Amino acid sequence: MSTTAAPPFAAALAAGPLVLDGGLSNQLESAGHDLGDALWSARLLAEEPDAVVAAHRAYYEAGAQVAITSSYQATFEGFAARGIGATEAAGLLRRSVELAREAARQATAGGVAGPLYVAASAGPYGAMLADGSEYRGAYGLSVAELERFHRPRLEVLAAAGPDVLALETVPDADEARALLRAIRGLGVPAWLSFSAAGDRTRAGQPLADAFALAADVPEVVAVGVNCCTPEDADRAVAVAARAAGKPVVVYPNSGESWDARARAWCGTPAFSADRVAAWTAAGARLVGGCCRVGPEGVAALARQLTG
Repeated sequence: MSTTAAPPFAAALAAGPLVLDGGLSNQLESAGHDLGDALWSARLLAEEPDAVVAAHRAYYEAGAQVAITSSYQATFEGFAARGIGATEAAGLLRRSVELAREAARQATAGGVAGPLYVAASAGPYGAMLADGSEYRGAYGLSVAELERFHRPRLEVLAAAGPDVLALETVPDADEARALLRAIRGLGVPAWLSFSAAGDRTRAGQPLADAFALAADVPEVVAVGVNCCTPEDADRAVAVAARAAGKPVVVYPNSGESWDARARAWCGTPAFSADRVAAWTAAGARLVGGCCRVGPEGVAALARQLTG
């Protein structure tokens, strides 16, 4: 349930568009938090939960109507590698939803108009590996193996009561198949968002075919792309709308690229709120930013979408 007496997420989406937040890691790092860890922002769930609340609240105050939780890289396997047992790991997954709820409560108390929604993030298998394979896919695992990986944490996240599950940065159509199986019967709507390169998934499959996988899945309320360049997002929105016949979710990166050797961002930002009109005209109903898009960028989107 939502923090306020809000319509269900799917109903709000039908009346959309809705403003998503920006890069959570971007906001945490700008506040001085070190995320140089395999758990990334999920580490702060245990160590600095107040920082996670503050980051979510900054986006709500900037105009976001939907906050995506810090559970993208939070998995039972990833926590186990750090000596965190299954019971504690499940508690941290639940906490990711609770912290976003608390941020929404604080934002509403501070005068932010609702309703404000919470999307529980589930990143791809490669995010747990923290070796860049989340941008390649093709892990060598079967669909059944990937479903067994994703289902336990999705069950915990769904039970925590988010408004929607964010199945995000999916690089591979096979992993999408696994995720679509894994959300069956959970009782929470979901969006499915691929990381794209041109007109293909990161694993090289045609995006149109990947989007079409969700066309007949009733749990999926939106399909689209994230963590890609703004230019790739431009091309993908109309393709997603045609292939899936559902509202489109789009939240690209700033347009800069990550230099792994130098451990620094390079290039020129290309993200602009001026793109929003074309996205919504093509079917986008959930619009936000991903890596390197902060509260200022989300505020500009919100102004475009709400006037």
